[in-house]
Amino acid sequence: MSNVVVLDNGGGLMKAGMGGERDPSCVVPNCTARPPSSKKWLLADQLLSPAEDLTSATLRRPFDRGYLINPDLQSTLWAHLFTNLLKITPSSTSLLLTEPLFNLPSIQRSIDEIIFEEFNFKALFVADSPSLVHLYEASRRPYGLVSKAQCSLVVDCGFSFTHTAPVFQNFTLNYGVKRLDLGGKALTNYLKELVSYRSVNVMDESFIMDDVKEKLCFVSLDVPRDLQIARKHGKDNVLRCTYVLPDGVTYTKGYLKDPDESKRYFTLDDEVPSSHRGENDYMERQDPTDKNQDRRTVDLTKNE
Repeated sequence: MSNVVVLDNGGGLMKAGMGGERDPSCVVPNCTARPPSSKKWLLADQLLSPAEDLTSATLRRPFDRGYLINPDLQSTLWAHLFTNLLKITPSSTSLLLTEPLFNLPSIQRSIDEIIFEEFNFKALFVADSPSLVHLYEASRRPYGLVSKAQCSLVVDCGFSFTHTAPVFQNFTLNYGVKRLDLGGKALTNYLKELVSYRSVNVMDESFIMDDVKEKLCFVSLDVPRDLQIARKHGKDNVLRCTYVLPDGVTYTKGYLKDPDESKRYFTLDDEVPSSHRGENDYMERQDPTDKNQDRRTVDLTKNE
């Protein structure tokens, strides 16, 4: 096994694994939470346990707006990650760590102290995400356009912000980087406001609305067409899905009432412009008659 650990330490998720592996060994939340019915703080992978009820849980994150603000909490999360999940010995292991662009020197010093003084890693290499993305794409396709041109523009949409970074020969050109303070957290908060205004108060349910966003939201490739579909009622609306909120007794996690519903938009023909398509052409491949009646009916007693 490789003695190099790769850690993509984001504001929302930690993705870690051993050097040389194709996929990360673990992808866990970079936060800690305490359910209202418990006095114990849950860490990282413990938040993913189906037995844990995270309804109205109190959240603590080491990152805020893309920057590390709580080194002690981050150290605790890393200790759990290295010891219980990756099961490594830091003193005989090197670490490849990602950091956000324009990271403050004071934050860099705090990270160095944690890595070397608390965990005693053998070596540390800190890189930014855009340069690693460019290197990966160039090495994956050695005869591709990125490899030949040796330059690319990387759009990094993260938890707290979005960066657009030009990369030349595996080096990020800092003077050309643009930052937008908009990320996945803003979309989750906006979704919480929409649902709270229209149906049930979910302003404190970050985990549930994150799950809703990840399972049901998608990027529209034809906005006018999708808005037209979303205004339809009943079976004509192929974008409509039903999500069941947890009741805290029978089930502690939210879930899709009909998983097939969330995949129906894949059948839309994205290659034909909406201006040249009939109003109901997108329903040709749909067969809504095979759905069970209980799946089509919204049960108000289950907070659907």
